[in-house]
Amino acid sequence: MSSKAAVGAIELSSIGVGYQVQDDLLKSANVDLLVARTICAGKYLIIVAGTVSDVETALDTARAVGKDAVVDSLVVSNIHPAVFPAITQSVVLSPEEIGALGIVETFSASSAMVAADVAAKAASVTIFRLSLAMAMGGKGLLMMTGSVADVEAAVDAAAAAVAEHGLLVSTTVIPRPSKELFTDYI
Repeated sequence: MSSKAAVGAIELSSIGVGYQVQDDLLKSANVDLLVARTICAGKYLIIVAGTVSDVETALDTARAVGKDAVVDSLVVSNIHPAVFPAITQSVVLSPEEIGALGIVETFSASSAMVAADVAAKAASVTIFRLSLAMAMGGKGLLMMTGSVADVEAAVDAAAAAVAEHGLLVSTTVIPRPSKELFTDYI
């Protein structure tokens, strides 16, 4: 398995082209495939991890092969390690970890990954959900918990990074959320 110093994502408007892009990018560099699937609105999402140079090579290949079908793509270098379990939705919270609830909603899966990385680096929060485009009309959704101050700081930083590219839908901070909001994550 390659070193996961970077993550790359590409969203394509064509499912068929998505499969071709996936094949070519995997052949072009030593990357680990994290996600490859159809997503809402008839798009295809591919997420890979590896060294910065391998992820950049894979995404360069993907953009060249995908051409006009590329909706969005990105490479995040030195990604915060908390993003990986959130992408694979493998985070389970203990009752002691539950604090304020922060939510960042974005217009694309790629921008939600950027939001998660920025939030995790901005404050001491637990990123516990990173939903990428499935059953959400192609949007991204980031959920985090921690102290009110940390959640506010993380949400503000993530929102600023996403808004810079016009991809922010909304943000929410709930200081004392009902325990029922975390039922699926405990």
